[in-house]
Amino acid sequence: MFTGIIQEIGNIMEIDSHELDKQIIFKTEKKFLDDMNIGDSLSINGVCLSVVETKDDTFSVDVSNETIKLTTFSDLKVNSTVNLEKAMTLSEKINGHFVSGHVDETGIVKEKKIIGRSTCFLIEVSSDIKKFVSKKGSISIDGVSLTINFVKENCFGVNIIPHTLLRTIMSNYDVGTRVNIEVDLIARYLETLLIK
Repeated sequence: MFTGIIQEIGNIMEIDSHELDKQIIFKTEKKFLDDMNIGDSLSINGVCLSVVETKDDTFSVDVSNETIKLTTFSDLKVNSTVNLEKAMTLSEKINGHFVSGHVDETGIVKEKKIIGRSTCFLIEVSSDIKKFVSKKGSISIDGVSLTINFVKENCFGVNIIPHTLLRTIMSNYDVGTRVNIEVDLIARYLETLLIK
């Protein structure tokens, strides 16, 4: 479980493609990895993955074919940057919202506007996900916990303050960028309860 508060940015050093999956080596700040153990969960662009190896300032993860198909991991290349967050502990403050690391689908950046000191993105999602998207509700984009400003048809808008833009990969977004979307867990569970 994660909070959606990004702790570090990583870079892809190497991608080892197998027949149906990949092993990816990331480079990041050594201090971020100091207390990292094999098997620990990490949110990488909002995808929960297990660390399989660490060495100095690098770590490796295995990425299944299912994850590659359902997320933006199919778009990642050597030198791509990613958002990183360690799994939360029970003693932590929850500054974002509960994020499971189980991506629902990918969305597409349809518009990017600068308003004052903030950057506003319009993200398009499928009709399947749209029902979980509500004004002032929570959503995770590439692992970043955000508040939805408005909803319009199959799109929603988010406002990104300068600090978030600087501390995440969102500064790299442009029109057409694909992003990992995870809807609010509470909205997901409510639907399940109402259907039953």
